Amino acid sequence: MNVLGVHLSEATLWSMAVGIVTNVACAVLGCHLVLRRLSLLGDAISHAVLPGIVVGYLLSGSLGVLTMLAGAWAAAILTSLLTDSLTRYGNVPEDASMGVVFTSLFALGVVLVSRYARNVHIDADCVLYGLIDTAALDVVAVARWYVPRVLLTLAPVLLATLVFLAVFWKELKLTSFDPALAAALGFRPRMVHYLFMGMVATVTVASFEAVGSILVIAMLIVPAATAQLLTDRLLRMVVAAACVGAISAIVGCWGAVRWNTSAAGMMAVVAGGQFAVAVCFAPRYGLLSKLWHTWQLGLRIVGEDVVARLFRAEELARSAPRTTALTAPARAGHLARLAGGPIAGRLALAQLWWRGDVAFRGDTGLTLTERGRRLAQMLVRGHRLWESYLGEHFALPLDHLHEPAERLEHYLGPRLQEQLAEELAEPGRDPHGREIPPSA
Repeated sequence: MNVLGVHLSEATLWSMAVGIVTNVACAVLGCHLVLRRLSLLGDAISHAVLPGIVVGYLLSGSLGVLTMLAGAWAAAILTSLLTDSLTRYGNVPEDASMGVVFTSLFALGVVLVSRYARNVHIDADCVLYGLIDTAALDVVAVARWYVPRVLLTLAPVLLATLVFLAVFWKELKLTSFDPALAAALGFRPRMVHYLFMGMVATVTVASFEAVGSILVIAMLIVPAATAQLLTDRLLRMVVAAACVGAISAIVGCWGAVRWNTSAAGMMAVVAGGQFAVAVCFAPRYGLLSKLWHTWQLGLRIVGEDVVARLFRAEELARSAPRTTALTAPARAGHLARLAGGPIAGRLALAQLWWRGDVAFRGDTGLTLTERGRRLAQMLVRGHRLWESYLGEHFALPLDHLHEPAERLEHYLGPRLQEQLAEELAEPGRDPHGREIPPSA
């Protein structure tokens, strides 16, 4: 199979399938780790399960999957219990207790391996990178297909993970966002937490042989962190994390063949690349999106300052008919300098003209349209109502009322203005004696 100039053999496609199953299983669990602010607990469990695996080997004399999973379960629960106990009863910060527990258990595992399991061969490369590149070499016959043996372990683990999330969806959701409310409703959040940690340990141990510790840790954290930047809905977050994990497996295997490198390492790199893209371009939380929204907010405020100044100028002209109006070009430049400087002010004027809030009337000046006058009336009304509120409830000098009201007028919508007017018993004038416009 040729994809973008790279030939993908059947072995590579099987490796890609193993990567997809592993990454998705880790990613969907990682969402709850990230939401619980326990991202590093996945790293801790991946290290702390070593003594459990060794003890399971010593008791059974084999390195079977069930033996390793049982030992990993015990070690994971012990890690969670010790971490929680140190934080709750020892007054130790959670991150510090996590570091102490997982390093101590990992060191204990190393001692047990060196003392009682010296005859068990452990390849450092296999521990770090796994055997995903050679997964297709160890196959078993399933019907008419020869399927990698590791996939027969990982597929049931993925299915068990999805079933676990479906069965405990409500409990996991509630304990992740509000454990106090979960306890008040009788959901036993600590029990749910330990069951969840056991599931994390199961996925971690089952994935070790295939992809190694690097990819397991990466996939428990990076896809979930990426998905959290893209959505605020839990279900969408889980689906997005699964997609990030699957894309990491597909593109990672392709890149590993293309550049002749480790598939597991390339998958982790691809996942990190997706996270970097999300950091920059996420619709709501991305850096560029925040800059764009900040710029738009700035233009809106400058534009609203312009229409408010025009509205006040109209009030002044009605009270002093002999006041000479500036010509349109002079008024535009003058308002631009007053509102936001030459660049932001002129961009705001252009935006106001495009929306139909202001109009240029030959040499008679820059004027408000009916639409712009309604906007300006709402802004000035909010400004003067807030000045009245401050003047009535706070002992502030008159010259201290304008600045806070000018800042807040952009956020006082009609509903808040009506609440202020009701609180103030519909005042006719502000503390400076200026008329408060009626609601538009």
